Amino acid sequence: MKQAIATLLILLITLAAAAQQTNNIPIDTLKKVLLPEFIKEAQRDPEYQKRYEKLVKDVKKVLPYAKMAGFRMQMMEQNLQMLPTEKAKKEYLKRTEESIKEQFMDDLVNMTITQGKLLIKLIHRETGKDTYTLLKDYRGGLTAIYWQTLAKVFTADLKNEYNPVEDWQIEKIINELGFE
Repeated sequence: MKQAIATLLILLITLAAAAQQTNNIPIDTLKKVLLPEFIKEAQRDPEYQKRYEKLVKDVKKVLPYAKMAGFRMQMMEQNLQMLPTEKAKKEYLKRTEESIKEQFMDDLVNMTITQGKLLIKLIHRETGKDTYTLLKDYRGGLTAIYWQTLAKVFTADLKNEYNPVEDWQIEKIINELGFE
C-alpha cells in the first residue's frame, strides 16, 4: 500500500515537472484580446458611453451590498449548522433579519429600480442562489411568492440570475474596480 502511494506521488511530481517545462510562457506577458464585433458596434453608439457610465455608478453603489449579502449568507449558514434545534434556528434567523433591516433598510429603500434589478443579479453572483430561492429557503414559499409578485410590479424578477457572458459589462466593471 505504501509502495503504491509512493509510486503515485512520484508520478504526480514527474507530471507536474514535465508540465512546467513545456509551459515556457513568461508570467509577465499580456494576452492580446480582440473585442467581438458586437462590442465594437455597441461602443460606436453615441448613447453607449452615457449608459456605461450609469452602469459603472450603479455597480459601485450596489456591489458592496451584494458582497455583504454573500458574506453574511456564508456566516449565517455556518452559524445555523451549529444550532441544535429548529426553534433556535428560527430565532437566529429572526434576529439576523432584524439586524439586516436595521443596518441596510434606509439605503435599500433609496435605490432606484435599475439598481434593485442589478442587486438581484449581483446577489446571485455572490451567493450562487437567486433571490427567490433564498427567500423561499429562509422565509418560506408564501413569502417568496409575495415578494416575487411585488417585484414583478416594478418590472423586476427575483429569479433573475447573473450570467458573466450576458452581463459582460458588469463583469468588466467589477474586474476594473478590483473586486475580483
